[in-house]
Amino acid sequence: MCGISLLINNTPEGSSSIQKMMRANHHRGPDASGFEQVAERVWLAANRLKILDLTSFANQPLWNEEKSCVLAWNGAIYNYKTLGDQLNFDDFSQEANSDSAVLLAWLTKYGGSGINDLKGMFALVFINLHEGKIIIARDISGEKPLYYINEKQKWAFSSEARAVRLSQIESPTIDTHQFTNFFYTRHSAPDQSFFQGIKQLLPGQIISIDLNGNLLDTSVITKNTTPSKTFTQTRFESILKDSIRKTFHSDRPVGMLLSGGADSSLVYSMYLEEKQSPCHTYTATFDSKYHQKYSDPNFSKQIVSKDDRLHHEIYVDPKIIKDSWNEYIKSLDQPVGDSASILSWIIAKEAKKHVSVLVSGAGADELFGGYQRHAAFLKYMKYHSLLLCFQPILKKIPLPDPISKLVQGIQASPRDSFLNFAALSKLPESVIHQQRKWYPDSGDTYKDALSFDRNYYLVNDVLKIHDNACMAHGIEGRSPFLYKELIELITQLSEKELIQISGKKPIKSALVERGWKSIAHRKKFGFGLPLQEWLADDEVFRNWIFEEIKMMANTWGKYFPLEMKNFCQHPDRARGREFLLIWNMFILASWLKTHA
Repeated sequence: MCGISLLINNTPEGSSSIQKMMRANHHRGPDASGFEQVAERVWLAANRLKILDLTSFANQPLWNEEKSCVLAWNGAIYNYKTLGDQLNFDDFSQEANSDSAVLLAWLTKYGGSGINDLKGMFALVFINLHEGKIIIARDISGEKPLYYINEKQKWAFSSEARAVRLSQIESPTIDTHQFTNFFYTRHSAPDQSFFQGIKQLLPGQIISIDLNGNLLDTSVITKNTTPSKTFTQTRFESILKDSIRKTFHSDRPVGMLLSGGADSSLVYSMYLEEKQSPCHTYTATFDSKYHQKYSDPNFSKQIVSKDDRLHHEIYVDPKIIKDSWNEYIKSLDQPVGDSASILSWIIAKEAKKHVSVLVSGAGADELFGGYQRHAAFLKYMKYHSLLLCFQPILKKIPLPDPISKLVQGIQASPRDSFLNFAALSKLPESVIHQQRKWYPDSGDTYKDALSFDRNYYLVNDVLKIHDNACMAHGIEGRSPFLYKELIELITQLSEKELIQISGKKPIKSALVERGWKSIAHRKKFGFGLPLQEWLADDEVFRNWIFEEIKMMANTWGKYFPLEMKNFCQHPDRARGREFLLIWNMFILASWLKTHA
């Protein structure tokens, strides 16, 4: 919904710095911008994208009547009406129609502890002048980003790292330590950025600071630990429907990114059950010769077949990618080496003509074990001893690329094996050692794997892509599968129960019940560009990419780990699944060329 910025004791030129940050975030909130000095050396700014309450009443920074508390935030609070009722807001008052006003009143009354009651996505800054306290927080799923830099009592926070960068007298340089992490996992470390000293607030993290810049406390949002009721299909669908009602609630038009896969198809089917009328839907399509493999449009047409007046097929080819590239890279706050990034960006650019909110199926795979690596990991768990025994033989047998990658990644440790399954290529021991710090250790092997994917891959790849693509064009991205009650339902299941619903069985069952058996049983296929085919078929496209990667190797290669350096010097030697590494390095090369 917005871009937010906060400065504490940053420089004597606080007014100039906060305005630079605000201007850098303008694309995130093009409908209204404002900044204020809220204390002697505390500056707050916000860029607003109007979604609820289209009046100027909810423009930010937003103050309470007593001028004792002020709020700047980004996101959507889905239970704001329930919170408003608890606050005894008049149902007909202007405040009751604004989640911003409710959130301000809620935090004014309950402070940091009130964050535990929020259901939604958010990055927020709340300042209570009477208490002399600043509270900064990020939602538990990490749907909304928040970056910061800190040196003793000096702080700068913002929705994007490049805005934080502008707050500094000397612009932070590239953090070359992130190259290794990027090569293997397509993004920086979860608590870092590609700029030296600029870090990310982790999902669910809360920081309290006084008005002088002294750190008072750090904590995390409390999760519901009450034992869950037994999982039922009815309960799952009831919670998801409630989430869809609230996710699609808006005073401005809402659209749907419809991939033709099970997740987005179920969300849209349930939406139609509730609303009985279509919304704008968007599906990517490629040249007809690729349709047999990249068949999203065929399945999306089934879902919208009863009324396709608002359905949009967005054609993408190498020329369109090249024509869009400079604008896309300039908009990219942090590099993420996933081709879904520019595909989502192109779709969002078209969607902006019609909608201000774009809903996706993000998060379902990580909750319900929908990726191929999850199925492979279950096989690994079942046949652990046999696979270790026969691994030396299997390595010598010619196998399809995906299977070969999994075989190469098998380790005695389940944790280390899944880390390999989730990476672009087998991880060196030094990298595995770094990755282990992000891997949970609850004692439940499968649950830990899914938890790692939610906290690592989902946050830093899938959600970062969706946020960047949407906010680049002034659109709010939302995902019903990341509704707090649904996350609690699934994550409180036992290991045995979680395995029983693996492979997204509840989602597929719901689709079959609604007559969409063909979509439910569609082979899992990732959302992205036909890179392997384009690299093979289009010499101009291939040369363009290879040259950028080689130029990066010449400029930055001295900072690369050896495997990365060798790969970038000879991208033409890539084979099979390494086309993913090619794109990964191309993104990084282009981003460094523009932002370094």
